[in-house]
Amino acid sequence: MLIRHRGAQPTVDPSAYVAPNATLVGDVRVGPRARIMYGATLDAEGAHIEIGEACVIAENAVLRATAVADPPHPVILGDHVFVSPHATLLGCEVGRCAYLATGITVLQGARLEPGAVVAVGALVHARTVLPAEYFVPPMSVAVGDPVRVIGSDRPDELTAAVRDVNFAAAAFGVQAEWSDRIARYERITEVRVAEFGAHADDEVL
Repeated sequence: MLIRHRGAQPTVDPSAYVAPNATLVGDVRVGPRARIMYGATLDAEGAHIEIGEACVIAENAVLRATAVADPPHPVILGDHVFVSPHATLLGCEVGRCAYLATGITVLQGARLEPGAVVAVGALVHARTVLPAEYFVPPMSVAVGDPVRVIGSDRPDELTAAVRDVNFAAAAFGVQAEWSDRIARYERITEVRVAEFGAHADDEVL
């Protein structure tokens, strides 16, 4: 399904394939020979999404750009990127020939250099930079620039690293104290309510 959003509509190269129940919303640009498979959602919001040549976006993957933070966070995939089922890419840039395994998440402002691998269930946190051909092990968290990989067996270190990222500001433009979770998540939700409210004017093509 192709949907016009905020006056922009998806463009799909004639050699690409978009499954009939995949959803492309707004300024989504699908390159040559790309494959957008069943149930995938690509939502440009107020920014844009670029899919390079011969990329695979597998079943039920979610790619979402955003313009609520400063700067805006498009989703940009180089050529030959493989995005596995149930992966989530939010406002990030992925270099050519990267492999993103099932159930991974890459957050806003992250950058993956060519050939990077994010293994099953791993998280690449906001503003993190993965060098070329870097491997993030399964079920771990990659954070920072230079990057550190932290497992769930080190909760204090992981909590401190996530706090230092200032995710609310990176992803939503929200400044709030780490310890005031209720205020922070209330403001984050209000940002998304306003951003997603623009979908009321969407037009199915």
